[in-house]
Amino acid sequence: MAEDQNKDLVADESQEEDYITLEFDDGSVVECFIDGVFEADGKEYIALEPDDGTDDVYIYGYKDNGDDTFELVEIEDDSEFSTAVDEFDRLMMD
Repeated sequence: MAEDQNKDLVADESQEEDYITLEFDDGSVVECFIDGVFEADGKEYIALEPDDGTDDVYIYGYKDNGDDTFELVEIEDDSEFSTAVDEFDRLMMD
């Protein structure tokens, strides 16, 4: 995605590209670039782009722990997930 499309996403631009490692229940591991944090319907979400050559984007709930750490929160409600994805798509279109 083009950098200018990320203008509405909150990201720490003082650092080089931020990556996190996701480990799934099946033991697979995926390095992901943090596209940014955004708000939808009063909740915060994070967009992660896997470093696997695909165009996939993972959307999770985002919880800031206040000490330079954060937690990913699984979005289990289909309606909430749809709202988060719609907002992410809207931000990418702007």
